Amino acid sequence: MTAQPTLLLIADIAGYTRFMKFHNASLAHAQETVARLLEVVIDAAAPALRLAKLEGDAAFFYMPVPKDGRIDPALITGHAAEIHRAFHARAADLRANTLCPFDGCQQAGNLKIKLVGHLGGVAMQKVKQLTELAGVDVIVVHRMLKNNVPVPEYLLMTEPIHAMLDAPLRERAAPYDLHLDDLGATPAYYLDLADFSDPPPLARKLPPLVRLVRHLGLALRTIPYALGLRKACVGFRNVPDAS
Repeated sequence: MTAQPTLLLIADIAGYTRFMKFHNASLAHAQETVARLLEVVIDAAAPALRLAKLEGDAAFFYMPVPKDGRIDPALITGHAAEIHRAFHARAADLRANTLCPFDGCQQAGNLKIKLVGHLGGVAMQKVKQLTELAGVDVIVVHRMLKNNVPVPEYLLMTEPIHAMLDAPLRERAAPYDLHLDDLGATPAYYLDLADFSDPPPLARKLPPLVRLVRHLGLALRTIPYALGLRKACVGFRNVPDAS
């Protein structure tokens, strides 16, 4: 397989606190909350960014670089801002309209979105309807998730992506020295998502009947987890007690 230049982006959902009660029902509802949030993240990333796969509480996107090698500078930050806004609009809606007392629902308003991006050579292979991505640069973008960026929500990017940004945002990006396992020091930069994203609209309180219907749908979807037929939050990076 021939590697081709590809923009890689991972949207990672975090923020469930260590105070969450890690019992089956709460974990099942946490999984449902994350699923609803990932839906709007995927919609906000489209059409430019294609979904490679869902990875627990994260979504992995890619976009092959056009043959002319040019990517619109506004594409990266524009999609990052739209993902951030859509994520918080949905999180606020879930928090405002839940009838559920479990932490998996009550903590929806605490959740954060973090983005890591990299540009590199990727080998692609079609497997039925899916596109499998492989190569060292796929490893790089995943290992970027392990960092100590000092803001709660950010776009963390390697130098090739930073170089593509419009000058004002490029100058605002703070340098950050990544140290990736087995790969060593990797110069990077980050932007605080709150600094360049429009604030989401205020959540609207839905009519009681609509809220009840939502709650019943949630209860039905989580029955297999409550009965122990399925395990919730499998593969989630940010709910460590679920493993």
